Amino acid sequence: MKRIFLVEDDKKIAKNLTLLLCQEGFTVLHAASQKEASTMLDKNRFDLALVDISLPDGSGFVVCTEIKQVQDIPVIFLTASGDESSVVTGLNIGADDYITKPFRPRELVARIGNALRKSGRLQPVFEIGGLSVDTEKGIVKKDGREIFLSALEYRLLLVFTGCPQGVITRSRLLDELWDAAGEFVNDNTLTVYIKRLREKIEDDPAHPQIILTVRGTGYRLGGRGNSDVS
Repeated sequence: MKRIFLVEDDKKIAKNLTLLLCQEGFTVLHAASQKEASTMLDKNRFDLALVDISLPDGSGFVVCTEIKQVQDIPVIFLTASGDESSVVTGLNIGADDYITKPFRPRELVARIGNALRKSGRLQPVFEIGGLSVDTEKGIVKKDGREIFLSALEYRLLLVFTGCPQGVITRSRLLDELWDAAGEFVNDNTLTVYIKRLREKIEDDPAHPQIILTVRGTGYRLGGRGNSDVS
């Protein structure tokens, strides 16, 4: 499980980000100031840092520099300012990316995944139950044999592989498919796509082991014990 270092002084934003990232399968440690960040950096190891530029006792730029010196992990700046000077300063001191508040949650998660892949901390090939998904090449194989998915089927599968530890609600899946399709996708359509995807990736689609149903909530990837799934 990847560890995210969140440096953010706004308690509400920090709480919401922590909840979002935990739902995506990350572990999150939070620091609310430059001093606290420095202390935590000495005692913990991380895979990526999200750093607010404006801190009550200093600057996120200083925190970024220290992170790069101590652990050399990807840093994404969270900033309320989209002006060119702040962006250029952050990138020049070694930041890997930046995102301007307010930001869309899925965009942030995508940027985190991209930064982790570029740093080699997130492997491009995801494997489960004889299924392999190469996100760099866009190739999906089952027991070594390439299988072909439609654009929406592939998009649906990427949502699951991007959240291997969490439960994904039907409403979130609908949002994801709607964004990808550019048109309205209803609940019945989602059910059809889940069925089609299972027919292509499961050994026995009637008794799925890769995409499991969590009754009353949505779906999750297999591999963890849970009596409330089918």
